[in-house]
Amino acid sequence: MTTLPKTMCAVQMTGHGDTDKLSYRTDIALPNIGAREVLVKVAAAGVNNTDINTRIGWYSKSDDAEDASWSSEALQFPRIQGADVCGYIVAVGEQVDASRVGERVLIEPCLREVNGTEPEQARYFGSECDGGFAEYSKVAARHAYQINSDYSDAELASFPCSYSTAENLLTRAQVKAGDRVLITGASGGVGSAAIQLAKARGAYVMALTSASKQQKISQLGVDEIVLRSEKLSDVVPANSVDVVIDLVAGDLFPQLLEVLRSKGRYAVSGAIGGAMVELDVRTLYLKDLSFFGGTVIEPEVFGNLIKRIEQQEVAPLVAHTFPLKEIVAAQSKFLEKQFLGKIVLTV
Repeated sequence: MTTLPKTMCAVQMTGHGDTDKLSYRTDIALPNIGAREVLVKVAAAGVNNTDINTRIGWYSKSDDAEDASWSSEALQFPRIQGADVCGYIVAVGEQVDASRVGERVLIEPCLREVNGTEPEQARYFGSECDGGFAEYSKVAARHAYQINSDYSDAELASFPCSYSTAENLLTRAQVKAGDRVLITGASGGVGSAAIQLAKARGAYVMALTSASKQQKISQLGVDEIVLRSEKLSDVVPANSVDVVIDLVAGDLFPQLLEVLRSKGRYAVSGAIGGAMVELDVRTLYLKDLSFFGGTVIEPEVFGNLIKRIEQQEVAPLVAHTFPLKEIVAAQSKFLEKQFLGKIVLTV
Protein backbone atom coordinates (compact mmCIF):
# COMPACT_ATOMS: atom_id res chain seq x y z
CA MET A 1 0.00 0.00 0.00
CA THR A 2 1.34 3.44 -0.95
CA THR A 3 2.22 5.68 1.95
CA LEU A 4 0.84 9.16 1.34
CA PRO A 5 2.62 12.32 2.46
CA LYS A 6 1.05 14.62 5.02
CA THR A 7 1.59 17.77 2.99
CA MET A 8 1.60 18.71 -0.68
CA CYS A 9 2.41 21.46 -3.14
CA ALA A 10 -0.49 23.59 -4.33
CA VAL A 11 -1.38 27.00 -5.69
CA GLN A 12 -3.81 28.86 -3.45
CA MET A 13 -5.88 31.82 -4.60
CA THR A 14 -6.03 34.11 -1.58
CA GLY A 15 -8.62 36.57 -2.89
CA HIS A 16 -9.95 38.33 -5.98
CA GLY A 17 -7.38 40.37 -7.85
CA ASP A 18 -4.21 40.13 -9.92
CA THR A 19 -1.68 37.29 -10.05
CA ASP A 20 -0.30 38.37 -6.65
CA LYS A 21 -3.36 36.55 -5.29
CA LEU A 22 -1.83 33.25 -6.44
CA SER A 23 0.44 31.69 -3.82
CA TYR A 24 2.53 28.57 -4.58
CA ARG A 25 3.06 26.64 -1.34
CA THR A 26 4.67 23.34 -0.38
CA ASP A 27 3.06 22.89 3.05
CA ILE A 28 -0.63 22.38 2.27
CA ALA A 29 -2.29 19.50 4.13
CA LEU A 30 -3.59 16.65 2.00
CA PRO A 31 -7.38 16.69 1.62
CA ASN A 32 -9.30 14.38 3.95
CA ILE A 33 -11.67 12.23 1.91
CA GLY A 34 -15.21 11.34 2.89
CA ALA A 35 -16.92 7.98 2.66
CA ARG A 36 -17.98 8.45 -1.00
CA GLU A 37 -14.89 10.30 -2.18
CA VAL A 38 -11.59 9.42 -3.80
CA LEU A 39 -8.16 11.01 -3.47
CA VAL A 40 -6.54 11.71 -6.84
CA LYS A 41 -2.83 12.26 -7.37
CA VAL A 42 -2.89 15.01 -9.98
CA ALA A 43 -0.66 14.43 -13.01
CA ALA A 44 -1.70 17.44 -15.10
CA ALA A 45 -4.22 20.27 -14.92
CA GLY A 46 -5.39 22.57 -17.71
CA VAL A 47 -5.61 26.37 -17.58
CA ASN A 48 -8.98 27.91 -18.43
CA ASN A 49 -10.65 31.28 -18.88
CA THR A 50 -12.70 30.51 -15.80
CA ASP A 51 -9.58 30.37 -13.60
CA ILE A 52 -8.71 33.93 -14.55
CA ASN A 53 -12.31 35.19 -14.63
CA THR A 54 -12.90 33.87 -11.12
CA ARG A 55 -9.66 35.35 -9.81
CA ILE A 56 -10.37 38.84 -11.15
CA GLY A 57 -14.05 38.73 -10.11
CA TRP A 58 -15.36 38.89 -13.69
CA TYR A 59 -18.45 36.78 -12.92
CA SER A 60 -19.71 39.32 -10.40
CA LYS A 61 -22.73 41.37 -11.44
CA SER A 62 -22.15 43.77 -8.53
CA ASP A 63 -19.26 45.90 -7.28
CA ASP A 64 -18.20 43.87 -4.26
CA ALA A 65 -17.34 40.54 -6.01
CA GLU A 66 -19.40 38.62 -3.45
CA ASP A 67 -21.08 36.76 -6.31
CA ALA A 68 -17.92 36.27 -8.39
CA SER A 69 -18.14 32.52 -8.95
CA TRP A 70 -19.83 30.15 -11.37
CA SER A 71 -22.71 29.66 -8.94
CA SER A 72 -22.96 33.40 -8.10
CA GLU A 73 -22.07 32.70 -4.49
CA ALA A 74 -19.15 34.12 -2.54
CA LEU A 75 -15.99 32.00 -2.70
CA GLN A 76 -14.22 30.78 0.41
CA PHE A 77 -10.54 31.72 0.51
CA PRO A 78 -7.95 30.40 0.22
CA ARG A 79 -9.15 28.34 -2.75
CA ILE A 80 -7.23 25.89 -4.92
CA GLN A 81 -8.43 26.38 -8.50
CA GLY A 82 -8.11 24.02 -11.47
CA ALA A 83 -11.12 22.46 -13.21
CA ASP A 84 -9.21 20.32 -15.74
CA VAL A 85 -7.59 17.29 -14.12
CA CYS A 86 -6.02 14.04 -15.24
CA GLY A 87 -4.68 11.90 -12.42
CA TYR A 88 -4.62 8.59 -10.61
CA ILE A 89 -6.75 7.41 -7.70
CA VAL A 90 -4.50 6.71 -4.70
CA ALA A 91 -7.07 6.33 -1.91
CA VAL A 92 -10.82 5.75 -1.59
CA GLY A 93 -13.48 6.37 1.05
CA GLU A 94 -15.06 3.51 2.94
CA GLN A 95 -18.09 3.35 0.64
CA VAL A 96 -15.98 3.22 -2.55
CA ASP A 97 -14.74 -0.02 -4.10
CA ALA A 98 -11.08 -0.40 -3.16
CA SER A 99 -10.34 -1.82 -6.62
CA ARG A 100 -10.55 1.72 -7.97
CA VAL A 101 -7.15 2.52 -6.47
CA GLY A 102 -4.71 2.89 -9.37
CA GLU A 103 -7.31 3.97 -11.94
CA ARG A 104 -6.35 6.72 -14.34
CA VAL A 105 -9.18 9.23 -14.25
CA LEU A 106 -10.54 12.47 -15.63
CA ILE A 107 -12.54 14.56 -13.17
CA GLU A 108 -15.91 15.90 -14.23
CA PRO A 109 -15.78 19.67 -13.60
CA CYS A 110 -19.51 20.12 -12.93
CA LEU A 111 -20.34 18.43 -9.62
CA ARG A 112 -23.89 17.44 -8.76
CA GLU A 113 -24.33 15.58 -5.49
CA VAL A 114 -27.57 13.90 -4.48
CA ASN A 115 -29.20 15.15 -1.26
CA GLY A 116 -32.03 12.78 -0.44
CA THR A 117 -34.10 12.43 -3.59
CA GLU A 118 -33.33 15.88 -5.01
CA PRO A 119 -30.05 16.95 -6.68
CA GLU A 120 -28.30 19.83 -4.99
CA GLN A 121 -27.34 22.97 -6.88
CA ALA A 122 -24.36 22.26 -9.09
CA ARG A 123 -20.91 23.15 -7.78
CA TYR A 124 -17.76 23.48 -9.83
CA PHE A 125 -14.44 21.80 -9.30
CA GLY A 126 -11.83 24.44 -8.53
CA SER A 127 -14.45 27.11 -7.81
CA GLU A 128 -16.92 26.22 -5.07
CA CYS A 129 -14.53 23.51 -3.88
CA ASP A 130 -10.78 22.96 -4.18
CA GLY A 131 -9.59 21.72 -7.55
CA GLY A 132 -6.54 20.44 -9.38
CA PHE A 133 -3.78 23.04 -9.07
CA ALA A 134 -2.21 20.78 -6.44
CA GLU A 135 -0.39 17.47 -6.06
CA TYR A 136 -3.54 15.83 -4.70
CA SER A 137 -7.24 16.58 -4.93
CA LYS A 138 -10.42 14.94 -3.71
CA VAL A 139 -13.75 14.48 -5.42
CA ALA A 140 -16.86 12.32 -5.12
CA ALA A 141 -16.11 8.94 -6.71
CA ARG A 142 -18.98 9.36 -9.19
CA HIS A 143 -17.23 12.37 -10.71
CA ALA A 144 -13.91 10.56 -11.25
CA TYR A 145 -14.26 8.80 -14.62
CA GLN A 146 -11.84 6.03 -15.53
CA ILE A 147 -10.17 6.70 -18.87
CA ASN A 148 -8.45 4.14 -21.08
CA SER A 149 -6.35 6.02 -23.60
CA ASP A 150 -2.89 6.21 -25.14
CA TYR A 151 -2.90 9.99 -24.79
CA SER A 152 -0.43 11.48 -22.31
CA ASP A 153 -1.54 12.91 -18.96
CA ALA A 154 -1.05 16.46 -20.26
CA GLU A 155 -3.07 15.67 -23.38
CA LEU A 156 -5.90 14.19 -21.35
CA ALA A 157 -5.90 17.21 -19.02
CA SER A 158 -6.81 19.35 -22.03
CA PHE A 159 -10.22 17.70 -22.30
CA PRO A 160 -12.48 17.93 -19.21
CA CYS A 161 -13.59 21.54 -18.94
CA SER A 162 -13.50 22.87 -22.50
CA TYR A 163 -14.63 19.68 -24.23
CA SER A 164 -17.45 18.99 -21.76
CA THR A 165 -18.59 22.60 -22.14
CA ALA A 166 -18.56 22.20 -25.93
CA GLU A 167 -20.28 18.81 -25.77
CA ASN A 168 -22.90 20.30 -23.47
CA LEU A 169 -23.60 23.19 -25.86
CA LEU A 170 -23.98 20.78 -28.78
CA THR A 171 -26.18 18.49 -26.70
CA ARG A 172 -28.45 21.30 -25.55
CA ALA A 173 -28.71 22.70 -29.08
CA GLN A 174 -29.43 19.19 -30.41
CA VAL A 175 -26.77 19.36 -33.12
CA LYS A 176 -27.18 16.50 -35.58
CA ALA A 177 -25.83 15.27 -38.89
CA GLY A 178 -26.40 17.74 -41.70
CA ASP A 179 -26.82 20.80 -39.46
CA ARG A 180 -24.97 23.93 -40.53
CA VAL A 181 -23.13 25.08 -37.39
CA LEU A 182 -21.30 28.39 -36.94
CA ILE A 183 -18.75 28.46 -34.09
CA THR A 184 -17.29 31.74 -32.81
CA GLY A 185 -14.04 31.95 -30.86
CA ALA A 186 -12.96 28.90 -32.81
CA SER A 187 -9.29 28.92 -31.80
CA GLY A 188 -9.94 28.78 -28.06
CA GLY A 189 -10.24 25.66 -25.94
CA VAL A 190 -14.05 25.41 -26.15
CA GLY A 191 -14.21 26.58 -29.75
CA SER A 192 -11.66 24.08 -31.06
CA ALA A 193 -13.38 21.36 -29.04
CA ALA A 194 -16.77 22.30 -30.48
CA ILE A 195 -15.36 22.03 -34.01
CA GLN A 196 -14.21 18.45 -33.45
CA LEU A 197 -17.35 17.40 -31.59
CA ALA A 198 -19.68 18.93 -34.19
CA LYS A 199 -17.77 17.18 -36.98
CA ALA A 200 -18.07 13.91 -35.04
CA ARG A 201 -21.85 14.40 -35.23
CA GLY A 202 -21.72 14.87 -39.00
CA ALA A 203 -22.44 18.60 -38.99
CA TYR A 204 -21.25 21.13 -41.58
CA VAL A 205 -18.97 23.39 -39.52
CA MET A 206 -18.12 27.04 -40.11
CA ALA A 207 -15.44 28.49 -37.84
CA LEU A 208 -15.08 32.20 -37.08
CA THR A 209 -11.44 33.08 -36.43
CA SER A 210 -8.60 35.47 -37.26
CA ALA A 211 -6.45 35.26 -40.40
CA SER A 212 -3.38 34.39 -38.32
CA LYS A 213 -5.08 31.22 -37.03
CA GLN A 214 -6.87 30.24 -40.23
CA GLN A 215 -4.40 27.54 -41.26
CA LYS A 216 -4.37 25.82 -37.86
CA ILE A 217 -8.16 25.90 -37.62
CA SER A 218 -8.42 24.36 -41.09
CA GLN A 219 -6.45 21.36 -39.85
CA LEU A 220 -9.32 20.52 -37.48
CA GLY A 221 -11.47 19.57 -40.45
CA VAL A 222 -13.78 22.59 -40.64
CA ASP A 223 -15.82 22.94 -43.80
CA GLU A 224 -15.59 26.72 -44.01
CA ILE A 225 -13.50 29.49 -42.42
CA VAL A 226 -15.08 32.87 -41.67
CA LEU A 227 -12.56 35.60 -40.92
CA ARG A 228 -13.16 37.95 -38.03
CA SER A 229 -12.02 40.89 -40.18
CA GLU A 230 -14.97 40.40 -42.51
CA LYS A 231 -18.51 41.53 -41.87
CA LEU A 232 -20.40 38.35 -41.07
CA SER A 233 -23.40 39.21 -43.26
CA ASP A 234 -21.12 39.66 -46.27
CA VAL A 235 -19.83 36.07 -46.13
CA VAL A 236 -22.63 34.11 -44.43
CA PRO A 237 -26.09 34.52 -45.97
CA ALA A 238 -28.99 35.48 -43.74
CA ASN A 239 -31.20 32.61 -42.60
CA SER A 240 -28.65 29.95 -43.59
CA VAL A 241 -27.36 28.58 -40.28
CA ASP A 242 -29.07 25.98 -38.09
CA VAL A 243 -26.99 26.42 -34.94
CA VAL A 244 -24.68 29.09 -33.56
CA ILE A 245 -22.22 28.05 -30.85
CA ASP A 246 -21.14 31.40 -29.43
CA LEU A 247 -18.17 32.06 -27.15
CA VAL A 248 -17.74 35.73 -28.05
CA ALA A 249 -21.04 37.66 -27.79
CA GLY A 250 -20.42 41.44 -27.71
CA ASP A 251 -21.05 43.51 -30.84
CA LEU A 252 -21.22 40.38 -33.00
CA PHE A 253 -24.40 39.13 -31.31
CA PRO A 254 -27.05 40.77 -33.58
CA GLN A 255 -25.31 39.46 -36.71
CA LEU A 256 -25.30 35.93 -35.31
CA LEU A 257 -29.07 36.01 -34.94
CA GLU A 258 -29.50 37.33 -38.48
CA VAL A 259 -27.66 34.38 -40.05
CA LEU A 260 -29.76 31.86 -38.09
CA ARG A 261 -32.58 30.35 -40.07
CA SER A 262 -36.17 30.09 -38.81
CA LYS A 263 -36.28 27.90 -35.68
CA GLY A 264 -32.50 28.14 -35.40
CA ARG A 265 -30.73 27.43 -32.13
CA TYR A 266 -28.29 29.76 -30.38
CA ALA A 267 -26.11 28.31 -27.59
CA VAL A 268 -23.68 30.42 -25.57
CA SER A 269 -21.03 29.76 -22.96
CA GLY A 270 -18.70 32.72 -23.18
CA ALA A 271 -18.58 36.46 -23.68
CA ILE A 272 -14.98 37.38 -24.44
CA GLY A 273 -16.26 40.05 -26.85
CA GLY A 274 -18.42 41.67 -24.15
CA ALA A 275 -21.16 40.50 -21.82
CA MET A 276 -23.70 43.19 -22.74
CA VAL A 277 -25.37 42.66 -26.12
CA GLU A 278 -28.02 44.34 -28.24
CA LEU A 279 -31.10 42.17 -28.82
CA ASP A 280 -33.96 43.07 -31.13
CA VAL A 281 -36.65 40.93 -29.55
CA ARG A 282 -38.53 40.88 -32.85
CA THR A 283 -35.72 38.81 -34.36
CA LEU A 284 -36.09 36.34 -31.52
CA TYR A 285 -39.81 35.79 -31.80
CA LEU A 286 -40.39 36.33 -35.51
CA LYS A 287 -37.76 33.71 -36.37
CA ASP A 288 -38.91 31.33 -33.58
CA LEU A 289 -35.33 31.08 -32.28
CA SER A 290 -34.28 29.00 -29.27
CA PHE A 291 -31.63 30.25 -26.85
CA PHE A 292 -29.51 28.00 -24.64
CA GLY A 293 -27.09 28.99 -21.92
CA GLY A 294 -24.45 26.38 -21.18
CA THR A 295 -22.90 26.18 -17.72
CA VAL A 296 -24.44 23.25 -15.81
CA ILE A 297 -23.49 20.15 -17.76
CA GLU A 298 -26.27 17.70 -18.59
CA PRO A 299 -25.89 14.38 -16.72
CA GLU A 300 -25.01 12.31 -19.80
CA VAL A 301 -22.44 14.71 -21.25
CA PHE A 302 -19.23 13.75 -19.46
CA GLY A 303 -19.73 10.01 -19.92
CA ASN A 304 -20.35 10.58 -23.62
CA LEU A 305 -17.19 12.67 -23.81
CA ILE A 306 -15.12 9.91 -22.22
CA LYS A 307 -16.35 7.51 -24.92
CA ARG A 308 -15.47 9.95 -27.70
CA ILE A 309 -11.95 10.37 -26.27
CA GLU A 310 -11.42 6.61 -25.95
CA GLN A 311 -12.69 6.08 -29.51
CA GLN A 312 -10.41 8.91 -30.72
CA GLU A 313 -13.29 10.86 -32.22
CA VAL A 314 -11.60 13.96 -30.78
CA ALA A 315 -7.91 14.81 -30.49
CA PRO A 316 -6.09 16.77 -27.77
CA LEU A 317 -4.71 20.19 -28.62
CA VAL A 318 -1.95 21.14 -26.20
CA ALA A 319 -0.17 24.36 -27.12
CA HIS A 320 2.18 24.74 -24.13
CA THR A 321 2.97 23.07 -20.80
CA PHE A 322 4.32 24.65 -17.63
CA PRO A 323 5.21 23.21 -14.23
CA LEU A 324 2.64 24.01 -11.55
CA LYS A 325 4.90 26.50 -9.76
CA GLU A 326 5.02 28.60 -12.96
CA ILE A 327 1.27 29.22 -12.96
CA VAL A 328 1.69 32.99 -13.32
CA ALA A 329 3.76 32.52 -16.49
CA ALA A 330 1.18 30.01 -17.75
CA GLN A 331 -1.71 32.41 -17.22
CA SER A 332 0.26 35.25 -18.83
CA LYS A 333 0.85 33.07 -21.90
CA PHE A 334 -2.83 32.11 -21.86
CA LEU A 335 -3.92 35.76 -21.94
CA GLU A 336 -1.82 36.42 -25.04
CA LYS A 337 -4.30 34.25 -27.02
CA GLN A 338 -1.65 33.53 -29.65
CA PHE A 339 -2.09 29.77 -29.68
CA LEU A 340 -4.54 27.05 -30.64
CA GLY A 341 -5.84 24.67 -27.98
CA LYS A 342 -4.89 24.47 -24.31
CA ILE A 343 -2.16 25.39 -21.87
CA VAL A 344 -1.54 22.66 -19.30
CA LEU A 345 0.21 22.64 -15.93
CA THR A 346 2.19 19.51 -15.09
CA VAL A 347 2.22 18.44 -11.46
